[in-house]
Amino acid sequence: MSRDLVFEIGTEEIPSTPLYAAIEQLSGDAERVLEAARLAYGEVQVFGSPRRITLIVKGLAEQQADRTVRSRGPALRAAFDADGRPTKAAEGFARGKGVPVDSLEQVEDESGSYVYAVVEERGGLAAEVLPEALASLAENIDWPKSMRWGSGDARFSRPVRWLFALFGDEVIPVSFAGIVATRTTYGHRFLAAGPIEVPEADAYEAMLREGFVEPRQTRRAQLIETGIHSAMQQNDTAAVVPEKTFAEVVNLVEWPSVGVGSFDEEFLSVPREVLENAMEGHQRYFPVQNASGELVNRFIAVHNGDPARGDAIVRGHERVIRARLADAAFFYREDLAVPLESFVDQLESIVFQEKLGTLGAKVSRVESLAERLGDLASAPSDEQAYAVRAAHLSKADLVSSVVVEFPALQGTMGGYYAEAAGEDPHVVRAIVDHYRPRFAGDDPPSTLAGRLVAMADKFDSICGIFAAELAPTGSADPYGLRRAAIGVLQMMLDGTPLPLDAAIEAALAGYSEAIPDLETEKIGAEVHEFILGRLEVLMRERGLAYDTVAAVLAVAVSDPADALSRGEALQAARDLDPETFEDLSVAFTRAKNLADASLGIGTDREIMGPEERALLDALEHGEAKVSELMSGLAYRLVLEEYATLRPPIDTFFDDVLVMDPDEALRANRLKLLNRFVALFEQFADLSRIAG
Repeated sequence: MSRDLVFEIGTEEIPSTPLYAAIEQLSGDAERVLEAARLAYGEVQVFGSPRRITLIVKGLAEQQADRTVRSRGPALRAAFDADGRPTKAAEGFARGKGVPVDSLEQVEDESGSYVYAVVEERGGLAAEVLPEALASLAENIDWPKSMRWGSGDARFSRPVRWLFALFGDEVIPVSFAGIVATRTTYGHRFLAAGPIEVPEADAYEAMLREGFVEPRQTRRAQLIETGIHSAMQQNDTAAVVPEKTFAEVVNLVEWPSVGVGSFDEEFLSVPREVLENAMEGHQRYFPVQNASGELVNRFIAVHNGDPARGDAIVRGHERVIRARLADAAFFYREDLAVPLESFVDQLESIVFQEKLGTLGAKVSRVESLAERLGDLASAPSDEQAYAVRAAHLSKADLVSSVVVEFPALQGTMGGYYAEAAGEDPHVVRAIVDHYRPRFAGDDPPSTLAGRLVAMADKFDSICGIFAAELAPTGSADPYGLRRAAIGVLQMMLDGTPLPLDAAIEAALAGYSEAIPDLETEKIGAEVHEFILGRLEVLMRERGLAYDTVAAVLAVAVSDPADALSRGEALQAARDLDPETFEDLSVAFTRAKNLADASLGIGTDREIMGPEERALLDALEHGEAKVSELMSGLAYRLVLEEYATLRPPIDTFFDDVLVMDPDEALRANRLKLLNRFVALFEQFADLSRIAG
């Protein structure tokens, strides 16, 4: 027999993002708790709205499953005496397990002979198990920020106001936060008439909807999407609906209604990004654009009020957005009235990091570093000039009124202000782009000048924070250095290759005055290893096997783009002819283990046998060919050349005694292996490839 279970935690309004996380966690936790309680079930559903989190378990068994419990007791020799009579140890063990001593089983396993008690446990009623199980679910939800209220010790995202728990038509008296569950829930805070008494679990959702609450976030999302689509069809326009803002709005309302508001057209003279940020970021409105993709003076507001009063509610939203946009327009006009260079001067009064000086000092370092990176990348002189100028202005907008009000617009506003000041379009583009890539999957800067500024900015931050002894530890990365390192590598791998160590050295050189006793070599090595760790992850994300990456990075560590090219060539060769490269890696590993670098590579052909001479001839030919191919970065052809060495090295190991008792022969053969290893290590360390 089974019934449906509904468990609802009623609260004050829970923030949107933590609510999504709690729903996801509770779903997994509920399955684990029910399985641990030996309660069979059909399906677990978890959903939520601003004032509630609900767990529904379909087809929950009314009784726990029976189980057989086998408990190991004392060793056999301690449980029975020489005459086979049970000892006090056996009697005490049997008594503790509630079984007759003569029912103890004697079992021999790997660890010896022991007695076991076998107890058949009959499952209890689900209604008796559920109160504790459900209370544990409520207690164990992880919140990024939790609070206590009243005089109790319970913690939750927001104060818990009621608990609802029905198993079929039976109330489950779950106790949490000083509240005991009942069959009473509550509808919409303003639209519902009062408490809702639910007779049985199956009626829960329907009665909530009668109380103007849509408890399922997926259905609220559908209602909002439908409302937006309908409103836009009527106006022949399209709403701008960012995924993140939409997801947040879904969890801000329990009975969503969609309205269209308007604002004064004069505000459209303000940059689009400012208007969108004011509408989306502050008010959770959705901007509206015409068929040409231009913003129009309308917006979408999703509200939680009485649909019958929609017009009045929209007028209230219009008053709110008018004030927000008026402030934004004022800030923008004020910023344009100030010379851009004066913003740069103000950066000297803002601390970048306590040990590393001001933002003004950072800008100076980034200017110099952008120029140096341009040299390392062999950038054209005009691109270097654009990069240096963009670096000089890159942080100017941080002190502007708009960015102080809307921090997400840093860089974007810098571009608008630079354009208004008459800066070259290449400089403007580089300023806008220099924070890119900002997150996984984000596009890198679109121009070489932008990439130079972006890399200089990120290298400066990484090296500076490491120099200040504030490197990331564990999962803590308050300065976002992992993201910065991945951004640098993405640009290096996708069009702007740079020698890594030279870039790190140039970045650290900028801190010589701020940190006079800087241990450049030590910090440089730490930064190098940190960035290589991110490179390993990126290469594996691009489809390279872990051992391919290890083989390449054991040799090619100074140029990430070159390391990727080698890795792709090696992976392709392994995929095409796995047997050859597995055998080569075995031979290379054997050769490397035997080789003695102190002997050098100078061999004596006169004392060689035919197998040794064949290997030497192959190596001499291979060295010339590989040198030519490596200089041309023709890595796939290099690997084809390496593959030709498999027959002679296999024959050598099959027919030649390397560690010959004759010292001269032994040394000559080891030198030959040194030469073999050296040839391969120009490309990779094949000993890292798993057998």
